[in-house]
Amino acid sequence: MADVLLRGLTWGHRRAIDPLRETAALFAARHPGVEVAWDVQPLAGFEFEPVAALARRHDLLVFDHPHVGDAVAAGALVPLDAVAGADADYPGPQLASYRMAGHVWAVPIDGACQVAAFRPDVLDGPVPRAWTEVPALGARLQARGVRLALALAGVHSLMTFFTLCAGLGRPCATDPREPLVEAGTARAALALLRRLAALCPPEALDWNSIACQDAMGERDDLAYCPAVYGFATYAEADRAKPLRFAALPGVKGSTIGGAGLGVSAHSSAREAALAYARFAAEAATQRAFALHHGQPAHRMAWEDRELDARFGGFFAATRATMEAAWVRPRHAGYLAFQKEGGLLVESHLRGGLEEGQLLARLQALHARGAARG
Repeated sequence: MADVLLRGLTWGHRRAIDPLRETAALFAARHPGVEVAWDVQPLAGFEFEPVAALARRHDLLVFDHPHVGDAVAAGALVPLDAVAGADADYPGPQLASYRMAGHVWAVPIDGACQVAAFRPDVLDGPVPRAWTEVPALGARLQARGVRLALALAGVHSLMTFFTLCAGLGRPCATDPREPLVEAGTARAALALLRRLAALCPPEALDWNSIACQDAMGERDDLAYCPAVYGFATYAEADRAKPLRFAALPGVKGSTIGGAGLGVSAHSSAREAALAYARFAAEAATQRAFALHHGQPAHRMAWEDRELDARFGGFFAATRATMEAAWVRPRHAGYLAFQKEGGLLVESHLRGGLEEGQLLARLQALHARGAARG
């Protein structure tokens, strides 16, 4: 029996859970008597389940940065300033996305943003380098019975809307006291999103990022996805039909995702939990994560040629997109906007909500965050 049992929570995909379980022996060798037991939740729980509630049942939490505002307001996490390292240790604004109220609240352990994905055996030409090239590619593909792909279910359609606005040079506001988005930018982004959705199969409206990449790896009629939270593991050699990844069209403005590891303020074994956070932050540990299907956040892993080859060139192909990524809102109350706003954008793409109605309702939801503050 372990002297100390830490209970951790992550999300249910081999990219998330396998690295943590498979590196347990490395941590145990350095910290005899401390064991970490990992629970998993579905991707939807990772996206929306409040960290404050989860922190009462777990010592260690893997979560996405939009949770930070609510978690900090609830006093649910322990500051990790002395553990997480420096901004330069991570490509792009990964560490910054977990910084709030003068502290860092999570160690980045998984690095992701929206990038392009494609099937090299289905795509008949180069990947688009600009958003203006994507509809033309979609039309050419459609002429031979092949489609674009996008993840458009709920929050995933909202993330692509965010990315398109940022790519147009006018990102959405992160402060709820400001207007959400400039009207012309919003309308241009939605027009492009509708055009792209029409070049995808109808079931794209039911796909999250995992389902989208699953479909691309299983079907032979999906050639290219211009924006999805890239899963490097879909490029590994054990995949029957591996994907390849490329920069987001235009490179700039990708809505950053990924995951950080936080320590619960309610943990009765805080020192042991901090020791695990310190272990997870190390470049050598994150490299070890990658050997077990993980997608590390640390710059050393992103610049490791051996790891890059293991994942079909994922890191080299997408690093510039990560460096230029955009951090979405993180204020207390934002998660409610993310959940409801995603459903509204999806409804618009399904033809259930007119553009003007959508923009008005998104703005009202956004402004509600100022009232909460």
